[in-house]
Amino acid sequence: MLIEHDGFSPQIDPTAWVAPNALVCGNVTVGPGCRILYGAQVVAESGSIALGRECIVLENAVLRSSARHPLSIGNHCLVGPQAHVVGCRVEDEVFIATGAAVFHSAVLGRGSEVRVHGVVHVKSRLAPSETVPIGWVAVGDPAQVLPPGEHERIWEIQKPLDFPGTVYGIERSEASMEAITRRLSLALASHVTDAEGGPS
Repeated sequence: MLIEHDGFSPQIDPTAWVAPNALVCGNVTVGPGCRILYGAQVVAESGSIALGRECIVLENAVLRSSARHPLSIGNHCLVGPQAHVVGCRVEDEVFIATGAAVFHSAVLGRGSEVRVHGVVHVKSRLAPSETVPIGWVAVGDPAQVLPPGEHERIWEIQKPLDFPGTVYGIERSEASMEAITRRLSLALASHVTDAEGGPS
C-alpha cells in the first residue's frame, strides 16, 4: 500500500516491486530492482527515505525516518525479516540480518554486516566490512563491538551519545516518558491527514 504523507507520495521505480500488504508512506524513493516483501513498513515522517538499486527488504522489516534523521540505504543491501532500521546511513552491499536494530545517525560502512539480533546504536559508525556478531552491540564512533553481557562498558560509551537528545530532541534530565510520549504524539498527529495513493 502506498500512502501520501505530508504532501509526499512514494516514488517507486517501475522495475521495483512492493508486496500488496507492505506499506510505503511519504517521501520514499525506491530504486530499480528493489523488492519490498510482505508486511514490511517503510515510513518517512517529515524526512526522506531512499533505497538504492536492488535492495531487498524482507518480511515485517521496519524502515523509518524523521525530519531530523533521514534514512538512506545504498545499492545491493539486504534488510532481514523483523529488522528495525531508522534514520541512519547504510552504504552499499550491507547485510542487516533478522531482528537486527540500527538506530538514528548511525553509519554502516560498505560491505558491513549486522547479524541476527545485532544492534548498532545511535551515532555509531561501523567500519566498512566490519561485522556485528549475533546478538552483539556496536556503539561509538568508531564503533566498538561488544557482547551484550558487557552492559557497563556499552553504557559508558552509549551515555554521551545521548539517545534521548538524538532521537527525541529532549535533554536527558527532562526525558521522562511523559515528555517523550507527548512529543511523539504531537509529531505522529501528522498522519491524521495521510491518504492512500501514489504511483503503482
